Amino acid sequence: MDYPIVKIGRKDRTYPKILKHISDPPEVLYCRGNIALLNTECFAVVGTRAMTPYGQEAARQIVPGLARHFTIVSGLALGIDAAAHRATLDCSGKTIAVLGSGISLITPETNLRLGQDILKNNGLIISEHPGKKPAYKDSFPERNRIISGLSKGVLIIEADEKSGSLITARLAGEQNRDVFAVPGNIFSSKSMGPHKLIRTGAKLVASAHDVLDDYSKLPFIKSPGLSTADPVHSVILAILETHGPLNIDSIIEHSKLGASKIMGALALMEIQGLVTQMASGIFRKTE
Repeated sequence: MDYPIVKIGRKDRTYPKILKHISDPPEVLYCRGNIALLNTECFAVVGTRAMTPYGQEAARQIVPGLARHFTIVSGLALGIDAAAHRATLDCSGKTIAVLGSGISLITPETNLRLGQDILKNNGLIISEHPGKKPAYKDSFPERNRIISGLSKGVLIIEADEKSGSLITARLAGEQNRDVFAVPGNIFSSKSMGPHKLIRTGAKLVASAHDVLDDYSKLPFIKSPGLSTADPVHSVILAILETHGPLNIDSIIEHSKLGASKIMGALALMEIQGLVTQMASGIFRKTE
């Protein structure tokens, strides 16, 4: 399927309202895909290209809970950016990819399939550059101002001390956006960036709840509550509501539904962001 390129100028009504108010908004956005996402509530997730298994798992665990409430914005780069886009698609969320190159040039080629999947799933790819213009020295910091400029907040998952992701965090602060960071192994260089941000005021994030808690009073943040089309999901949510966080064995015992049914349901609910599994194997209802 062909996805035509739409050119949106700052005076067009479809130009993202939140982006207009940064100090240097792009004059033009070239877009492919669902341009309605430009004026949805967005949240950015970025990080190192050289992610570790820890960073990948952090994205897989945290992003689905955020994607239930936000359009997830990232840079379609290797590593954490790609993991954030993929985690969003896996839970049927919506995502915007901001390119540093021209709108018709997705690099690296290994992310071409991911870009196609974003478009096939009603997502959006944007750039301030036309055609197949290659990225240049300053294009990624320029791209980063759009990533943060579109978003209410930015989450950093793994970054070296001089990572480009910290540029996004700095720009977010200058744009009066919220900055969040996932802590990591103190012996890993990929933790230096997030730890630096946390020391200077970024909110520490261990789950989607830590982000959503900051926005809980906003009208677009809805608690998953007990309403769900799947009766097994309803049973599990009711158990966690009544008894608090529990391990799988306890949930099975309270439910009287059998191990295979509960384990399968919990796996799907975790992807959907309805429940969160903590490090000790305890499940809690996502707030």
